[in-house]
Amino acid sequence: MIPETFKALRAEQISDKIAKPVLREIPLSDLPENEVLIKVHYSSLNYKDALSATGNRGITRNYPHTPGIDSCGTVVYSADPHVKKGDQVLVCGYDLGMNTPGGFGQYIQVPGSWVMPLPEGLGFRDSMMLGTAGFTAALAIHQMELNGQSPASGPILVTGAGGGLGSLAINILAHTGYHVIAATGKTEETEYFTSLGATEIIGREQLDDQSGKLLLRPRWAGVIDTVGGNILSTSIRACLKHGNVAVCGNALSHEFQTTVYPFILNGINLLGIDSATCDMELRKLVWDKLADDWRPAMLKLISKEISLDQLPENIENILHGKIRGRVFVNME
Repeated sequence: MIPETFKALRAEQISDKIAKPVLREIPLSDLPENEVLIKVHYSSLNYKDALSATGNRGITRNYPHTPGIDSCGTVVYSADPHVKKGDQVLVCGYDLGMNTPGGFGQYIQVPGSWVMPLPEGLGFRDSMMLGTAGFTAALAIHQMELNGQSPASGPILVTGAGGGLGSLAINILAHTGYHVIAATGKTEETEYFTSLGATEIIGREQLDDQSGKLLLRPRWAGVIDTVGGNILSTSIRACLKHGNVAVCGNALSHEFQTTVYPFILNGINLLGIDSATCDMELRKLVWDKLADDWRPAMLKLISKEISLDQLPENIENILHGKIRGRVFVNME
């Protein structure tokens, strides 16, 4: 039976400020009139969710609002002929949790075009241990390999290695035969990074080149960057010829400065990774890889399960860089 109300984490505007997010009982009728109603079993916490939950108008325009860009669950109603009641599904990205009520509620109602079947062999819990972070990491590797990247090309640098995306990227790359260099501000956690499969661990200060040199000594054949800023600029200038640099995030800065020289002299390829609105067929292909050959071997080490009422404290932690790996949310 579909309930009249459900629990959700709400970010609410009080006067001109967004208050600390709180749990509320929300009428089901408050959900938008889209084609598919889903009972959410698990969600996950991403940096973008924390920004939405604390009033970042670049992510979410109107409040009150339920964040959560990731969700998995069971369809309880569908007006879309391609989605059936009882289907086990994923909804990640698009506008979910940004300006559409998201996965931090026990129910979501979304367009049928956003709904993807849960990949065969991948359970609800594992799908949210991966979530957008895992999907983005895998999409970056997929796009790099389409552009000629292979383990034989040389080492891959992963920046922001201690975060969810970075941790999953390291584990997937190592599992598929790559030599991985992990760049982090937490070099004391060597055991964690080596257990994920990193061959080298370097401090992020090594990626903050201030020399002004147009090119640097080549050190890696490809990069998965999650931070932006001067770390991205340094990574590009120290990439081997014809290397691929996948841009996945902006934890440090959304801006960076470089010149054309890495691109016209070394043939560096800068790949923008759009995990939110990429084509559904590509989305299914990459998720199928995550459910099979690219499934991270150390997924449980990378991930921590929390309850819905533990979300506020974990939102604070992720904003202050106090979370390692992934946090996923049991919505029951």
